[in-house]
Amino acid sequence: MRTEADLNRIAKEIIGAAIAVHRIIGPGCFESAYVACLAYEFRKGGIEYRMKVPIAIQYEELAVPHAYEADFIVRNDIVVELKATSSLGPLDARQLQTYLRFSGCPLGLLLNFGSLTLVERIKRIVNNFPEGTTQVPYERHQHPGMEL
Repeated sequence: MRTEADLNRIAKEIIGAAIAVHRIIGPGCFESAYVACLAYEFRKGGIEYRMKVPIAIQYEELAVPHAYEADFIVRNDIVVELKATSSLGPLDARQLQTYLRFSGCPLGLLLNFGSLTLVERIKRIVNNFPEGTTQVPYERHQHPGMEL
């Protein structure tokens, strides 16, 4: 069972890995470069993660198995979304909130590698922290004969 302390510890490890990447690479690269470098740091640090994770949504009887794609989900609990822009806007936070809602993860980190200092551009968003929400797998609701 995940605890608040466990999630906070893992979030601190994620942020530490992101800071290491930002110190070496700096701002100005494409998001794809930061994703690859952060995955490398996760492997070095023994941080369990999945990359480019499809997030499904359910709308009435319609299942959309790959509606979204999270950059990372760490330990099946923390959604990590990367940006490489000069600033974060409200849409970026809403995107992460959507990922949290549909994935059921209790915690999300929005990391903007486009800023001069990464620490100032980290946004932490919670979803029924520390439990998260339970999502029914979309396969159970798929309408027979419906293809996407």
